[in-house]
Amino acid sequence: MNTSCFHCAEPIPKGISLFVTINNNDQPMCCIGCQAVAQTIVDNNLTQYYQVRTEPAHKGQELIPEQLEKNKLLDEEVLQNEFIYQAKNHKEAILTIDGISCAACAWLIEMQISKVAGVLDINVNATTQRATIKWQDETVQLSEILTAIEHIGYQALPFKANEAEIRNKKHSKTFIKRLGISGILMMQVMMIAIGLYFGAFADMAEHNKVYLRWISFILTIPIVTYGAFPFYTGAINALKVKRLSMDVPVSLAIVLAFSASAWATISQQGEVYFESVSMFTFLLLIGKFLEFRARSRAAQVSANLLKLMPMTATKLTIAESDTSSSTQQEELIAAKQLVMDDLVLVKPGEIVPADGYIIEGKSQLNEAMLSGEQLPVNKTVDDKVFAGTINGDSNLIIKVSQISSQSFLSQLIRLSEHSQAHKPKLAKFSDKVAQYFVAIILCTAIATAIYWHQHLPEEAFWITLSVLVATCPCALSLATPTALTCATTRLNKSGIMIKSAHVMETMPQINSFAFDKTGTITDGEFSIDKVHVINCEDELDALAIAAALEAHSEHPLAKPFNQYRDHQYQVSNIDVHSGKGVSGTVNGQHYKIGKASWLLSSEELIKYQSSTCVLLRVEEDSQKSEVIASFVLIDKIRDDAIPLITSLNEHANTLLLSGDSQLACDKLTKSAPIKVAKGGLSAQEKMQIIQAEQQSQFQVAMTGDGVNDSPVFGAAHVSIAMGCGADIAKSGADVILLNNRLSSISTLIHVAKKTRKIIFQNYLWAFGYNAIVLPLAVAGFITPYMAVIGMSASSILVITNSLRLLKSN
Repeated sequence: MNTSCFHCAEPIPKGISLFVTINNNDQPMCCIGCQAVAQTIVDNNLTQYYQVRTEPAHKGQELIPEQLEKNKLLDEEVLQNEFIYQAKNHKEAILTIDGISCAACAWLIEMQISKVAGVLDINVNATTQRATIKWQDETVQLSEILTAIEHIGYQALPFKANEAEIRNKKHSKTFIKRLGISGILMMQVMMIAIGLYFGAFADMAEHNKVYLRWISFILTIPIVTYGAFPFYTGAINALKVKRLSMDVPVSLAIVLAFSASAWATISQQGEVYFESVSMFTFLLLIGKFLEFRARSRAAQVSANLLKLMPMTATKLTIAESDTSSSTQQEELIAAKQLVMDDLVLVKPGEIVPADGYIIEGKSQLNEAMLSGEQLPVNKTVDDKVFAGTINGDSNLIIKVSQISSQSFLSQLIRLSEHSQAHKPKLAKFSDKVAQYFVAIILCTAIATAIYWHQHLPEEAFWITLSVLVATCPCALSLATPTALTCATTRLNKSGIMIKSAHVMETMPQINSFAFDKTGTITDGEFSIDKVHVINCEDELDALAIAAALEAHSEHPLAKPFNQYRDHQYQVSNIDVHSGKGVSGTVNGQHYKIGKASWLLSSEELIKYQSSTCVLLRVEEDSQKSEVIASFVLIDKIRDDAIPLITSLNEHANTLLLSGDSQLACDKLTKSAPIKVAKGGLSAQEKMQIIQAEQQSQFQVAMTGDGVNDSPVFGAAHVSIAMGCGADIAKSGADVILLNNRLSSISTLIHVAKKTRKIIFQNYLWAFGYNAIVLPLAVAGFITPYMAVIGMSASSILVITNSLRLLKSN
């Protein structure tokens, strides 16, 4: 007897006896969900799916009324406007489909949905896990299509792309079309060229030669018009602003070679080079397409972030009942309609629809979309949550603090697009060099034409053309941008966002690293390290009294006591003393907790100077007090701080610049080997220290929380912000460590150095190639055919070299 489910291959629990008859055999199922999905497949005569699939299906789920209601909400016009294309007689949308494991899944979905009345067309891509679907709205609603997909075990939702991805997808289609047409026609022209070449040795009849040349001429026209069109527009745009780009010599070479070959065909005099023009254009298009693909990978980062935003949200509203009490009612709305202070219910497995604070519940949230870290993060009351993160195992009620357009996720997308829109100095230098190089090429080509016209007129044109083609600065123009784009993409995948264009070229020069303490070198989360019980029988009793008082304080030092809160300890008459502590009555007895300097005399203070806070019991009649317990709280050093600082000390100076006491800083340096530690500093004093380092010829990088250190960040050569709080996106940092890991600084340094090395290699190859090929082309040793292959191979080599940056090591 089978012990695993025929549909999803998961083990069948004891006591479950469910079967579906598939191809005359009773097949076991592990749950009602898988049974329902399998039965739907059988009822629709799609059992062939089980014969051709290469992976087991995902576990089936019963469609609960709540899911059907969410699907129904997607029929609303206001929501559909975001993801649906409205044609004259039908609607079109792209769906993301979870659960596709092989091509058989795509086939099953297509077969099932094509049977739904009103569906005009459906195409499922198993690789991207997306489906393009067209339907008539008057016959079938989108919610019915989604439900039909879910009936066979897959989860479907509308795919909402951002403008960058839509634009890139459109450009990609155009590129592929140009490549396809140019490639197919080039192969035909090459075949004819071989016939002409060998025909010249076999005394081919003249009329056959003329016929083959005319055919080549006709086949080359789409290549030099449609295929080469991007080069012409690039050249015209550059000349309009009085600049010389690589498109100028490329366009000249294509137009001149085609025109000369066309004239030779029409006049039946001279040689034709249609095959060289075709190959030149095709290989250049490949180079441009590879560059475009490298650039679009960076744009996909922000596009992928946007996909995480949910379409719907469960809003809680307060409804008054007949008994004068109020109850909370759930209402499904579009997530974009949420406003400040709305209450939202987020259930296990759901995506948080907006930035906000937890006001009820505790759970684990997956914040991989922000940090790259897959391990869930514990969240409880008053903790901040971000739109796009996934709730784990418990219901949460969240109070919205930012509307969707101002959420941290939206700010990340804007920052990502902003950083990609600005060129670093290195890229600008590359453009400038290429511009001068083009001018040199054009001058050399003119001089070559004049010289050969006087000495060998019949070859002057083709030699000049070879100079233009062979020395085209494509590789030079690609040397920097492809490397920087690949490097930025690699860092984004590791949870490191580059905000400023100069970071990649400045980072390898940094030889002094300054760090803030709390929240940077340390976790920023205090924990209770030691409890000294003095006039109390039980340590847990002391902790419970302290927790009852601290529950009413928002101070960071109050948070570690939360886990000891016992509601049997009744609290009243609470008074929070700002910056000092809390006083109040617990179970009828008056207590105070706070700084030792606030609660104790100077004589007693000596005894408790190592304590972070003390708990006092106060006799209200006599006002006498006695210390119940003292607590030592520590801010734990990050796990990756010591390895990072040890590594940095090998080649750089390290500084700790903190607002905490010098005593706390000195204590930290006993664990973390920082060379210089200075405490009790204001932001202004930190800035002055950094400026002093710079005057000592140090290149300084400052790492901090990015909230209160704007002047310090502004003074440093490179500023690095930790964490993923909302304020971080508004800070002046050059780099944001979204993964909140200090070890990412090592990754940043490594990638920056590798990028510099690869850019140098690209330049070396580009200049070396041109230095070798230019004199050979001028001397007439390189034909246009050879020039095309050499130039294209040079560009492809530069792009391939840059793509090495995408590797993890």
